[in-house]
Amino acid sequence: MSLSFVNLFYLLSAVLFIGGIKGLTHPRTAVRGNLMAAVGMLVAVVVTLLDQSILSYAWILTGALIGATIGVLMATRIQMTAMPQMVALLNGFGGGASLAVAVASFLATSGPVSASGLTGMIAIGLTVLIGAITLTGSAVAFGKLQELLPGRPIGFKGITLFNGVMMVAALSIIATLAAGHGGTGVLLVLVAIALVLGVTLVTPIGGADMPVVIALLNSYSGIAAAAAGFIMGNTVLIVSGALVGASGIILTRIMCVAMNRSLAGVLFGSLSEEGGESMDADEVYAGKVKSSSPEEISMLLETAQRVVIVPGFGLAMAQAQHAVRDLADTLERRGTEVIYGLHPVAGRMPGHMNVLLAEAEVDYDKMQPMEQINPHFAQTDVVIVIGANDVTNPLAREDKGSPIYGMPILDVDQARTVVVVKRSLSPGFAGLPNPLFANDNTLMLFGDGKQMILELAGALNEVTTSKAA
Repeated sequence: MSLSFVNLFYLLSAVLFIGGIKGLTHPRTAVRGNLMAAVGMLVAVVVTLLDQSILSYAWILTGALIGATIGVLMATRIQMTAMPQMVALLNGFGGGASLAVAVASFLATSGPVSASGLTGMIAIGLTVLIGAITLTGSAVAFGKLQELLPGRPIGFKGITLFNGVMMVAALSIIATLAAGHGGTGVLLVLVAIALVLGVTLVTPIGGADMPVVIALLNSYSGIAAAAAGFIMGNTVLIVSGALVGASGIILTRIMCVAMNRSLAGVLFGSLSEEGGESMDADEVYAGKVKSSSPEEISMLLETAQRVVIVPGFGLAMAQAQHAVRDLADTLERRGTEVIYGLHPVAGRMPGHMNVLLAEAEVDYDKMQPMEQINPHFAQTDVVIVIGANDVTNPLAREDKGSPIYGMPILDVDQARTVVVVKRSLSPGFAGLPNPLFANDNTLMLFGDGKQMILELAGALNEVTTSKAA
């Protein structure tokens, strides 16, 4: 296949990638956008394999079969609750693949600039640095999300300075390699430094900030792929990597604004530095929590004109999205307005709640983002919070010692009545008590999220039936 035809199909792939990203900007077009991007990647892969520069298909097909098998098993067996962990792993795999390409290319040229050119050697160095950081950083993020590692910030005094020194050292090694000095040993030192950096950049970040970290690591994997494209001279890899990198940075910025964090804090692993002592659970609750029952809550819902449902990670854990949709349908048949208030980082990754509700076929127009729903809470009769903790926690507004202080939250406490469906008073991923649970206008409905919503819908139907009789 001639170079002109290869580039023509690569251009088509790039157009499909851009269209795919455009489609992913709205839930209604997300599936179509994902399909467009997948077709674009398929075109790019097929054209690359048909290119005359391919020497042998044996290893390629073997790798494709192994990868496809692993991918299918992961995709079919993973639970929606573990989707953030899967995204973290996939980010790491992308970084690891770019790292492998860079090291293999370096070894193939034996290191001298004359063999690969100044640009190629710089690309190798940057790919090693970013790919290795993405690999180990994603592994740490996976460990925190899977609760294999503590969700709290982990580090040591001066870790930010340590990271800065390590980064300067890594860049110095890249400059040394680009100048034609040093060989395989120097490259391995760069690999080691980058792998350590991936760990020390992510461990100081607390679990509540993991959605931001996932977005950033996604960007890193794209940048690493783009750099690998320069090494291989592959145009479509450069374009696709650049698109992923740029969109990831934009998403990271959006997440930072949503959580009142700084981009510099994400980049240098200093998001969760605490400013003082936070309140403890005994001080917050102190016998003020009021437990309720589905029957009591159903009487409140019977007269409610507007109900806002606020989903969180607890909804995902209980797989309660379909039960919630059924409850909403019951309320709407009674003439009650039902809308959903979504925090951009509810759950453990951006858009987690949107995906769950879309799975239950909730109308996209009823999913209102935080900035749109917050002004309406004061005119809301009942808010039903299902497993959302940190994103409704008033400590973000009131406690300067809290690691979530300054993070914009859903102002559910302003509603006339707040119903919190939760198994217990255990803290959220940030490890903090929630004063909302002790408010005068809050009623706690303790139990499994799905079961409680089903019982609540049943009680509401019974009330309706008895009145009709």
